[in-house]
Amino acid sequence: MIKKRVFFGLLALLLVYVAYLLYILVLSPKTNLQSIYLIPKDAVFVIESEKPVESWQKVSESEAWQHLQKNGYFAELTENIQKVDTVFNNNHKLFEFFDGRSLFISIHMVSEKDYGIFYVLDLKRIAKLKLLKTYLNTLLNDNYTLSKRNYHNQEILEVYDHKNKETMYLSFVKNQLVASYTHTLVEASIDQYQEPALGRNLNFIEINKKVGYEDLFRLYLQYDFLDDYYKRFSAKPSDWVYRISNNFLFSGFSFDLDKRSTITANGFTNISSINENYLNALQKSGTAERTIPTIAPKRTALYVSYGFHSFSEFYTNFEQAQEGDTEQFETYQAGIEKVEKFLKIDIQENFISWIGDEIALLQIQSAISKGKNDMALVLKTTDADDAKANLDFVLKQIKKKTPVKFKAISYKEHEINFLSIKGFFKILLGNRFNQLDKPYFTQIDNYVIFSNNPNTLKGIIDNFTTQETLSTSKDFIDFDKRFERKSSLFVYSNIPVLYDNMYALADGSTRLKLRKNKDFIICFPQIGFQLTPEDDLFESLLVVNYQDVNEVKDKAQFQDKVVVSKPKATNTSETTDAIFNLNPIYPTDLNAKSFRKNYSNGTLRFEVELKDGLKHGRYTEFYSNGSEKISGRFKRGEQVGTWRYYDDAGELVRKKRF
Repeated sequence: MIKKRVFFGLLALLLVYVAYLLYILVLSPKTNLQSIYLIPKDAVFVIESEKPVESWQKVSESEAWQHLQKNGYFAELTENIQKVDTVFNNNHKLFEFFDGRSLFISIHMVSEKDYGIFYVLDLKRIAKLKLLKTYLNTLLNDNYTLSKRNYHNQEILEVYDHKNKETMYLSFVKNQLVASYTHTLVEASIDQYQEPALGRNLNFIEINKKVGYEDLFRLYLQYDFLDDYYKRFSAKPSDWVYRISNNFLFSGFSFDLDKRSTITANGFTNISSINENYLNALQKSGTAERTIPTIAPKRTALYVSYGFHSFSEFYTNFEQAQEGDTEQFETYQAGIEKVEKFLKIDIQENFISWIGDEIALLQIQSAISKGKNDMALVLKTTDADDAKANLDFVLKQIKKKTPVKFKAISYKEHEINFLSIKGFFKILLGNRFNQLDKPYFTQIDNYVIFSNNPNTLKGIIDNFTTQETLSTSKDFIDFDKRFERKSSLFVYSNIPVLYDNMYALADGSTRLKLRKNKDFIICFPQIGFQLTPEDDLFESLLVVNYQDVNEVKDKAQFQDKVVVSKPKATNTSETTDAIFNLNPIYPTDLNAKSFRKNYSNGTLRFEVELKDGLKHGRYTEFYSNGSEKISGRFKRGEQVGTWRYYDDAGELVRKKRF
């Protein structure tokens, strides 16, 4: 009898406990709070995952992540994530129970040079079970101390790590668990959850609704704070980062990671209606297929393409967008009128009318000028003959109204001309083209290419002639297929080539850092970004291609240039004749009357007279002690007459007639 009473008593207690759980987990009023409401408003990045454990496993096991972890700098950046990963690995069963619950991770600047990471995990109704808080004690050992304090009527748990002398701060806010190694972020979360900022921002909500939920994780970028984040890595302001911070509002991406560790992110971006005339104009002007890769060299480090139904339509929208800023618009109109009145040209007829559906900026690895980046502006034409006729008319007017006496230079059957209109492209297209001041230009098929450096144009002509262009690069073709053929904005970067460009221009300390981290930079050899208009937003696509660093180095187009020595002469006559085989020169000023080059000690190495950028006149070369070595004459770039070679004592050694 007693046994039956004990049995029924225990059964009754069990039924009461089950009923309590049902009430807690099913029948009690829903007071769930959205995770996004707890994220402090100054988040630069927000990462969201519905399956955090599964997603983290996929990322942490990828080749790219494993490779990056070998880099000390990257490991430092991900230190807080690694700490959470350690807790996960030690308590795998607990986190498996949490999987399927939304996890948010956000990045915040907490000082000028430091950032903090903030976590929000949606526990749903299990947050009401006090057992969960109690379970936290099982995560701790003698290396940790758990303490509690109240902040604005909310309990904060502090877990102090004696070994690393760091504290993780946790708090249960309704159904959410918030955590960070930065106490101010947890406190900021508690302060704002009654009146959330980011989660109720209409621009964020607009993007949040459009981003898909089927992939690895989602990432949101708040551009208001991007400039502050950039300052952590560089004290030198970046014009590009500043523009992006002021002209974009939010981007949201749904990320996926394939077996080769290539990252693909699909999403949407909204723009400021106040600051960015270009993007507003692009948003209204349609898209175009990219064709400039047919003349862009393989060694292009950066290709920025703007596409539209027609340039005339884009330019009309660009002008209308500027009208919102009265002062800026008046300055723009005054600049256009000044050029038109002085040269007696019509900007609409002589320029805008023949520009087609794509323009692009190219940054190219210089094949001629070591340590310099080649920049070029490419304009696709609607009609090549019409473009040439209008540009010829403009050149004719420049010669009439200015003292410039420049003749066209022929290079491999392509004319190179000089557009001597100071700041023309800045007036026409805005500040992002202010680097093109009095540029040289040439025409290749249906494209007109402008650059401040005529050698850049020569290099583009060389690559087009030998078909060493992006359109013949299998790497580019395969990568480009990941994107829509038509877009409003497309940015492509060849990272190994871009690395070489940055290295060539960097100072000593920066070069040291670049060398140290080269393998962790070029392992992502291609990065692309695309914007395509959709309603009032831009549909956005980001692709980051990962490749084993040794495979990248084996690519011929990424390898350092190897200087091929000339074949050795077989007899004395050939040896002495080879003395007169002079290296080409690349003057950057095609109006210059002479070109000279010095030895490293500052003494003159050679000097040659020029005409229209070609060697034309007397040539004299010297030994480092100052005595004459070679002398002769050029005519239109060709050696003519009798050339003489002397030894360092001044004795004539050899003569040759050209």
